[in-house]
This record gives sequence, C-alpha cells and structure tokens, in this order.
Amino acid sequence: MRNLNFMRKTTLLLILLVLVLASCSSVKTTEKAINSGNYEKAISLSVEKLAKNKNKEKNQPYVTMLQEAFKKATDRNLDRISFLEKEKNPDNLETIYNLYQRLHNRQEQIKPLLPLRILSSGRNAKFKLVDYTDRILEAKENYASYLYENGVALLNEGDRNKINYRRAFDELRHLDNISPNYKDTRNLIEEAHAKGIDYVFVSVRNRTNQIIPRRLERDLLAIDTYGLDDLWTQYHAQKDRNIQYDFDLELDFRDILISPEQIREKEVIKERQVKDGYKYLQDKDGKYVKDSLGNKIKIDKFKKVRCKFYEFTQFKSSKVTGVVKYIDNRTNQLLQRFPIQSEFIFEHIYADYDGDRRALDKSFIELLDQTSVNFPSNEQMVYDTGTDLKQKLKHIITRNKFRN
Repeated sequence: MRNLNFMRKTTLLLILLVLVLASCSSVKTTEKAINSGNYEKAISLSVEKLAKNKNKEKNQPYVTMLQEAFKKATDRNLDRISFLEKEKNPDNLETIYNLYQRLHNRQEQIKPLLPLRILSSGRNAKFKLVDYTDRILEAKENYASYLYENGVALLNEGDRNKINYRRAFDELRHLDNISPNYKDTRNLIEEAHAKGIDYVFVSVRNRTNQIIPRRLERDLLAIDTYGLDDLWTQYHAQKDRNIQYDFDLELDFRDILISPEQIREKEVIKERQVKDGYKYLQDKDGKYVKDSLGNKIKIDKFKKVRCKFYEFTQFKSSKVTGVVKYIDNRTNQLLQRFPIQSEFIFEHIYADYDGDRRALDKSFIELLDQTSVNFPSNEQMVYDTGTDLKQKLKHIITRNKFRN
C-alpha cells in the first residue's frame, strides 16, 4: 500500500512538473517573440492563454506582455503609415489600407478580454483603443480609386500581345473584391477579359500519300472534348468570321505506315500420360489381389498420348507520325514545333490441333475455341491509331502554352 501511495504521489509530482515547465516555456516563447519584434505572435500567444482564464494568477505574465506587445505593434504600424503617407507614392496605398485594417483587427482580437487586471499593482492594463473606421474608409477609397484608374489606363493602352488587358483584368478584379460594385468595375472586367483572350484555330493537315479517315479528323478536332479552354485561351476547330485568331495550331500528318497482313504459325508437340481404363492388381505370382471383402482391387491404367498443337497469330500494325506546330498569326512565325507519333497493333491468336487433345494443357485448349477473324481495313487501322494520338496531342497542348 505504501508503495502504491508513493507511486501516486510521484506521478502527481511529475505531472505538475511537466505543467510548470510547459507554462515556463510558453512564457519564454512569448517574451522571445516580443524581444525579436514579432509582436503579432506575442499577442496571439497571450490572447490564447488569457482566453482560457484571464483571472488566474499564473497567467499574469501574459497580461503585461500583451499590454507591451499591443503598444509596440500599434506604434510600429502608425509610424509606418505616417512615413508612407509622407512619401506620397500611389504604390503605397495598398499597404496603408492593409495597415489600418491590421490596427482595427488587432483591437477586435483583444476587446473580448478587456478589462485585464494587473494584480500586483491593483489596476487595469492600459490599451489605447482608437476608432479607425474613418481612416479605413478613406484608405480604402484611395486604394480603390488607384486600382480603378490603373485598370482603366491599362485597358485603354492595350497592346497587340494582350498582356495589358490581362493586367487590367487582375487589377479590376482585385478592386471588385475589395470594393464590390465600384463604379463600372464589373463591366470593365468583362471588357478586359474579352480583349485579353487568345483565340487559337486548330487544324489537321495531311501531308502523306494516304487518305486520313474523316471520322479520325473529326475526333481530333473535337476540341470541346479535350477540356483545353482556360481563362485566357479558347480553341476553335471551326473558324468564326467575327474573330481574329491570334494563333494557329496545326497537326501535320507526315507519314502513315501500315504493315502487310501476317499470319504467324507455331507448332508445339505435347505428350502426356492419361488414364485409359483400369486393370486388376496382381501379385508376383500372377494372382489377383483382393480387398478385405474379397473383391478384386482395381488400379488405373495409363497410356501415353500425343498431340500436335498449331498456334496462329494474326498481326497487323499501323504507325502515324507528324508534327504539331504553333504559329503566331500576327508575325506569321513558327513559334514551336513538337514531333508526335502513335502506333496501333492488331493481334489475334487462334489455334488448331492434330492428335489426342487430352495431351494439351488448359491454356492450349482455351485457344482452340478461337477462330480466325477478318483483318481490319487500312482505314480502320489508322482510325484506331487516333485514340492514342488524341491523348498525345492533348498532352502537348496542356504542357506548352502559346503565351507565358
């Protein structure tokens, strides 16, 4: 019993020691954050501890640390705002707006805890709370006006490579997130997007001496099934007269190779011992051996069987090679070219035999159920090659954009 009590006391002391060490570690971490200028971390750690029990005596260090970190963070933000406002650089407007937001949010973070009592001095911790609403609204309006003017300027400038339209789109969409329905922002966003889109015309060209199946061409040009369109690129297989296409994407077939129809034959001879009835067991004197009931004992009789197995393989292959070309219609220059190749193999196996089929394994017997089939036409072979070709074309397009 004494040992049990001793173990309980020891365990309790260890738990208390761990809690004390953890508490000391947390205090030191918060102090370190303040000393290194990481006031936001210090505030976050202090608020987390005080939210659990702000009146607990052992949490008193967090009250004074929160007071110190809050004042230093506020002073730093206000000093930074003052400097940026004096600099009068429009690029600073976003930072000024964000700093005022940070000042407001920091106050909202600690308000639920107030008042916080400093037990050693019998007074409340001092937190200078300021209503930043007007300053936030002013900073927001200044920043929104800057974004709007910048977006409109980029939209009016434009350029033939459409980069400015896209920059205008980003600026105006950011503005709409900050200040929804600001003036005619949403109409301008739609305009910037429409002007920033690259239109790509996709075509297939046959530079071989063979005819490409029409359905293969249709499948390759079924751009809507590729899932290629993105925010700034649209692919068309049919030209729209009202659109000036920025780029052409050409799939040029350069060579189509189709092998002759082949039937390969392989002969295998199989032998096996199989049951062939039974006979009665005899002893060395030639007398029949009987069981306990007086019946003659039967044993299996085996014989060797032989079979010739003929395996036939029908084989035909097709191979399509070409090149994918990216062309800039503004300059008529070839931007990039990518080789593309695809292959399709037709193979069918069937079999026949001569002899006793009992000599054959199961895998051989299954092939005997197969018969010869008609070879696919050359057109079908080329079409079947297209499934893999389409995936490779999609891979090229998704990995290689027209405009970076």
